Amino acid sequence: MILFIKLIKESAAFAISSVLANKLRTFLTLLGITIGIFAIISVFSVVDSLERQIRSSIASLGDNVVYIQKWPWNFDMDFQWWDYASRPVPQLTELDEIIRRSGTVEAAAFMASTSRRIDYLGTSADNVSVVGVSADYDQVSNFSIDQGRYFSAIESGTGRNVALLGFDIAESMFPGIDPVGRTIKIFGHNTTVVGVFEKEGMSGFGNSHDEMVVLPVNYLARFINVNQERFGPFILVKAHSGITNAEMIDELTGIMRSIRRLPPAAASNFSLNETSLLSEGFDSLFSIIKMAGWIIGGFSILVGGFGIANIMFVSVRERTSIIGIQKALGAKNYFILWQFLFEAILLSLLGGGIGLLMVFTGTAIIANIFEIDVLLSASNILLGINVSAIIGLVSGFIPAWSAARLDPVDAIRSNG
Repeated sequence: MILFIKLIKESAAFAISSVLANKLRTFLTLLGITIGIFAIISVFSVVDSLERQIRSSIASLGDNVVYIQKWPWNFDMDFQWWDYASRPVPQLTELDEIIRRSGTVEAAAFMASTSRRIDYLGTSADNVSVVGVSADYDQVSNFSIDQGRYFSAIESGTGRNVALLGFDIAESMFPGIDPVGRTIKIFGHNTTVVGVFEKEGMSGFGNSHDEMVVLPVNYLARFINVNQERFGPFILVKAHSGITNAEMIDELTGIMRSIRRLPPAAASNFSLNETSLLSEGFDSLFSIIKMAGWIIGGFSILVGGFGIANIMFVSVRERTSIIGIQKALGAKNYFILWQFLFEAILLSLLGGGIGLLMVFTGTAIIANIFEIDVLLSASNILLGINVSAIIGLVSGFIPAWSAARLDPVDAIRSNG
């Protein structure tokens, strides 16, 4: 153990003295490793950040919720645009039939949306997303109420003029004022605010409630035809506990085909979407992006690896006589081998460390300026260190092996 510690100590001393004695050569050698690690870890850090945000957004859609829509979330190889474009959109009346006929559905809600101006006294907000939902929306969608309450069943069923405000809308229109109980104007009609959604933050799928005004769909239906395609109607369906999405989809397929009176041989003219379809699609996308990161950074690392191998051959040549003296004094081959391997690994780790420092600085700047959640994770730091060490080990092995096999007499006579 003492011998091993002494070996590491002497190897480190040789490596550090070599690095300090040849600063320019060391810098040029490390440049390839630094750029390569910077490229790979930068891509991975950005991808990890996007993946966290997207998966959080997917989770907010509900893993046990099925979306009945006109368009599918993924298309097969035989995709025919016209076949999908000619489909009807879900109708509000279909919601009632689904609830009446289904045995697997615990809750179902209809949803349609438009954009309108919202007014309160002298304050207004233009192009606000106004969303109409049916009574069970609170059971199929993930959200929390910050102030006030959700619609009652009577308010929803009768289409009362009540509204829930997104957190950002409430803050901009009612600064320092409790909005609950206030009367706003939508479509020129007085509407009472009964609640405010809890702050949710940005969503990759536009399903954040922060900038929405949510109304009972029967109230929204007084001003627009919620069954028209331009208002994006769809139905959300949640299964009973213990019922899988696959079981519910099988039942919903039969119910929807029956509602729309489709012959047995006819293709379904609706899509039943679930979040697993999105997850699978993004899994493939993230794999491709990460592979691109490896390819982009790999070329720089390859160049850096050749640079380290070259500098190690030069180092062996310069210290040939010293190697001969060491071997003549009894130094074993493994000592010489480890000495040069340690130097190669140290060089590579130094280059990788600089690359990681650049990534850390870059992510901190981006996070502060653009308020984007980009972090250099511990797993990516460990990856950068491991890649650097492996490149140093591989690049330095042949020069170290050649140094370890030198004949002591020939090495001492060398003028290297």
